[in-house]
Amino acid sequence: MKAIDTPAQTPGHKAAFQRRGAGRRPAWGWLIALGWAAFAGPFFAGPLAAQPEPAQPEPAQPEPAAQPEPSAPGGPGLRQYTFAWMFSDAAAMKPRGGSTRGPRVVLDTRVSRAFRALQEPGLSTRERDRRAILALAGDYRTSFDFIETVGLTPAYTPRGPYQSWGTERVYLVADEPGFISLQHIIVMHFALEDGSISEPMVVKHWRQDWRYQDRELHAFVGRNRFERVALRRSRARGTWTQTVYQVDDSPRYEAVGRWTHAPGLSSWKSDDRRRPLPRREFSVRDDYHALYGSHRITITPSGWTQEEDALKLVLDEDNAPDPRQPYLAREAGLSRYERVRDYDFAAGDAYWAQTGAFWAEVRAYWDGLYAGRDGFAFNKTVDGMPMFVALFKLAEEEFADARARGAAVRETIERYLIE
Repeated sequence: MKAIDTPAQTPGHKAAFQRRGAGRRPAWGWLIALGWAAFAGPFFAGPLAAQPEPAQPEPAQPEPAAQPEPSAPGGPGLRQYTFAWMFSDAAAMKPRGGSTRGPRVVLDTRVSRAFRALQEPGLSTRERDRRAILALAGDYRTSFDFIETVGLTPAYTPRGPYQSWGTERVYLVADEPGFISLQHIIVMHFALEDGSISEPMVVKHWRQDWRYQDRELHAFVGRNRFERVALRRSRARGTWTQTVYQVDDSPRYEAVGRWTHAPGLSSWKSDDRRRPLPRREFSVRDDYHALYGSHRITITPSGWTQEEDALKLVLDEDNAPDPRQPYLAREAGLSRYERVRDYDFAAGDAYWAQTGAFWAEVRAYWDGLYAGRDGFAFNKTVDGMPMFVALFKLAEEEFADARARGAAVRETIERYLIE
């Protein structure tokens, strides 16, 4: 698989969503219009995009048993929830999230080439780890399910669950022996009222970097503050650190874990870490300040999953757990990445080719900040302008040369840093 770092600048599709006859609007404009002004994490909180359709397997692989097509989100049919609050009012537990419909997608149920490579005999543990991480790249229909499972406060009332879908391509940005970087880009097509399908909306989504035996990381402590943490050599041995970045490449959290492999199974389990509130919570909750928990990534024959287990943590002014009531509830989450085929991601490719050099500059700035500071903090919004909007707008500009581009990136980000 070829790594993409700073793609060549080729003519391409702007990061825009076009309603037929309504002109174009840049992606950051639609983020605000759709209520994403506080977008804060790897979970797509916007409209739903896909309906499943059985894929035709390769002739060399066995024909899967026929399965009934499930109802699309927002459509007819019974909706089931594994951890439902069965005695709660049904209306109060109606899932929140996106409701827009999109075109059908074809699920690729064949065993992926990446999964077959991962299962090859005779690999070293490190190489099998690397192949598991590389298997995260590809084209996916994504689904996100979150629900509070345990209440920890007196007279606790459960909140409604959250559900959303999307379609995205995960690009391989860098592939080195001890470092792999993957960029998620959403490409959505919407079903319009007249029955037609919109032009694509393209949004640069989250990024994940993986480092082998990383001994230094910046831990999220609360209120957009990060502090350097050192790991003992014995603690780091054989581990991979996953660093998750937000849509504007600002840091979200880092976690340390170890891959476990068996025939047909490869999974990575993180340690417990604090994480900022995701967009799905940031815009509707102000009674807690961080998530504290772990997640597990599992590679499947036709995709991958991420399971999450987190406590909702209340912090005092010094970012210490509030001694009166540190935890409000426990939340379970399941994100599924199911491979699709024949979906048109060309607009995402064009956007990445057009803006790749710019985002490489943004990554380089944050890398330098990580290397040079033991701690840092930043504001998400300054003078009414969210940082992600400022950077998304800047990504669409043309610069005289790399020096001018780097200066613009540095000046923009530093307006949000807290000295």
